[in-house]
Amino acid sequence: MMERLTHPAIIFMSIAVMNVLAMQKVWTDEEETAEYWVNEAKDELDVALEVEDLNRNVAKNIAFFLGDGMGMPTITAGRILKGQLNGNLGEEHTLAMDKFTHVGISRTYSIDKQTPDSAATATAFLCGVKTMDATIGMQGKVRRGDCESGKGNEVQSVLIDAYEAGKATGIISTTQLTHATVATPYAHSVDRDWYSDADMPQQAKDEGCIDIAQQFLNQSSKITVALGGGRSYFRTTTTADENGVTYGRRTDGRDLVQEWLDAVSGDESRKYVWNRTQLMDIDVDNTDKLWGMFQPKHLNYEIDRVPADEPSVSEMVEKAIKLLRKNDNGFLLIVEGGRIDHGHHDSSAKAALHDMVAFDEAVQKAVDMTSDDDTMIIVTADHSHTMSLGGYADRGNPIFGLAPEMDYELKEKPATTIIYGDGPGYLGEGTLAAIQQNPNASVVRENLTMVDTAARTYKQQSAVPRLWESHTAEDVAIYARGPMAHLFHGVHQQSYIAYVMRYVSCMGGVRNHCESAQEEKGTVSFLGYDVSLANAMVIALYFGFALLVCMFLTIVLLISVIARRTRK
Repeated sequence: MMERLTHPAIIFMSIAVMNVLAMQKVWTDEEETAEYWVNEAKDELDVALEVEDLNRNVAKNIAFFLGDGMGMPTITAGRILKGQLNGNLGEEHTLAMDKFTHVGISRTYSIDKQTPDSAATATAFLCGVKTMDATIGMQGKVRRGDCESGKGNEVQSVLIDAYEAGKATGIISTTQLTHATVATPYAHSVDRDWYSDADMPQQAKDEGCIDIAQQFLNQSSKITVALGGGRSYFRTTTTADENGVTYGRRTDGRDLVQEWLDAVSGDESRKYVWNRTQLMDIDVDNTDKLWGMFQPKHLNYEIDRVPADEPSVSEMVEKAIKLLRKNDNGFLLIVEGGRIDHGHHDSSAKAALHDMVAFDEAVQKAVDMTSDDDTMIIVTADHSHTMSLGGYADRGNPIFGLAPEMDYELKEKPATTIIYGDGPGYLGEGTLAAIQQNPNASVVRENLTMVDTAARTYKQQSAVPRLWESHTAEDVAIYARGPMAHLFHGVHQQSYIAYVMRYVSCMGGVRNHCESAQEEKGTVSFLGYDVSLANAMVIALYFGFALLVCMFLTIVLLISVIARRTRK
């Protein structure tokens, strides 16, 4: 049931007060002058002119941030929410990703779907190959659920490329570690839902296919840091979880967590953690491998997170970067704000947007801990959602508030500024259930006058009834900063992103940038070291001079020896 106050009159008064307070938040007097906006534009132009001096360095490190379901409406609404949480109007706020120097557009369709899922999109931006919906780490010749079709059609991810290049690697998510986006770096599966052996048909097992959790264990030696949720998919149905209540899902009798611990028994540099306290207590100087799972399935939404139990995504990023940067060859870190997507699917803009704000804070943490000289940071989304932000609201209107009453319908039945194209909110509480019980039932849109639309459990209304709100086919943004960030400059295929990561860090067999960077810098490689051409010429001159001196002395010595023998 939807969360409401007991007395409708109290609700009405509280909403009225909220709207009055919102109207008291006014813009500055300076904003009403032309000079203010001219100076704003001048400042932006100064930054743009500086960006024209392109950063052509090789990216030693890459931090890739994926906001699952984070389309442009989500970014806009999240920006406003973050500003309002800071006590401002909201629209003028600047996100961490807003400050990135270069922006492109990503086309998200999969081979077989106009509107994609997170498995096909992850295969695109992490493996560089567009594929079939609901398949992970496979080229498009596979068919969902057909184990045999996957054999020989596996494609390699940038995480494995980074490992083979000697870099440290990391995966972070607010979802379970077996979920589509963060499974793609290490797994190959013809079905994204094969989280554990219990989720697979017997035929697939007989044909040799392996569940995603087991693939994580098999590839764990290539992963330096993995932080997220999903403990239940690694544990048996008879093994109690660390919380003492939840049991695992596996039916093969294997406790994959214990197997990992047994394999590293006696190695104090490898650590497994399952709560925030343990994570924060990790001494990175004495830790080489870190695996953390903080919930049996997904982590809680940020708005529901208990800080004493679960780390924030920013805290996970901070710990991961401290550990990863110990590697002299650099690192690749993949971070997913996975529950932005889940909030939207539930038509809970409040859950989705608070997770988006937490995600942006994690982006800022990575910016603060790295340098544009050697670290490329990418922020993008896999797809968008049907959420829209409209209604002609005044500036500073509460992001979860009502649209102004501009016509007869809204005067009688107000609407929120955030609504969904489809989803479980439909015309309001109870209307979707009425349709399920009687498809021919006549339903009308709920009157929101006495509804607390800012309540945690409120579901935004939608135009079409669905049990689960859907993705959309629209393009999404790519934000980039650091070495070669200007390569994101227009409308790109989503699979282009993986190739750029390989190019800028010279991994996965793509060495072009390292070679061209040496030419641009005027350097040559000698005994594994980069030496400038100028220094190389000086060294060559000294070497040539030394060689001439040696030759002269040798000739003098030979003449002297011959002369002595002649006298005898």
